[in-house]
Amino acid sequence: MYRNYVFDFYGTLADIRTDEEDPRLWKKMSEIYGALGAGYGARELQRAFRRLEREERERLGTEEAEPDLTKVFALLYHEKNVLCDASQATMTAITFRALSRKLLRVYDGVEELLGELRSRGKRVYLLSNAQKDFTRPEIGMLGLTRYFDGIVLSSEQGCKKPSPAFFRGLLEQYGLESTESIMIGNDEAADIAGARSVGMDTLYIHTDISPQEYGKVQATYRVMDGDFRKIGGLILKG
Repeated sequence: MYRNYVFDFYGTLADIRTDEEDPRLWKKMSEIYGALGAGYGARELQRAFRRLEREERERLGTEEAEPDLTKVFALLYHEKNVLCDASQATMTAITFRALSRKLLRVYDGVEELLGELRSRGKRVYLLSNAQKDFTRPEIGMLGLTRYFDGIVLSSEQGCKKPSPAFFRGLLEQYGLESTESIMIGNDEAADIAGARSVGMDTLYIHTDISPQEYGKVQATYRVMDGDFRKIGGLILKG
């Protein structure tokens, strides 16, 4: 039916819960920065992080821009006149994510569908609004990396869904035809509207972490009860 299957990650393939406002997170992060020579109080570090994150977004210039937060973690060292190489910045980002993550699991039926797509010779891609040093490790932790022919993340591209440029970047990078491709995601504004803008068919699945406002964007298919196992019957006809 389709040659190319493009999936969102969080809320579509995987359930995740994080808390980046937890005071204990910022206390631990301030201890890590302090141990490496960059002395911050917990609240001071949180405020500096949010300021630098905002400045990076403003520097990129549009609402659909996506900064790489690993750069923000590096800038926090630099503001205290502490040298920080790429490896240290990456490890700081990974540590932040591990400390803020409360839940990460694959939805039931995900691996079965991805495996079925691969067995049928389909091409499978991931297109996610996500930070590379948060998400690439989490894809690997869940054992899903092997299913994808390509993974495209917003922090690596500098833009995010629903920007048509983000979708076109995937299509152009892998030589895909939009009319032979379908986008599967849990966010109508980002996944469904964005994919439709470049001529892709779409499947919307409503999950517990979907934006609560839905029903305004027409998807080719819908699964409204969050049951991922129903998707195969809709997009693998014939």
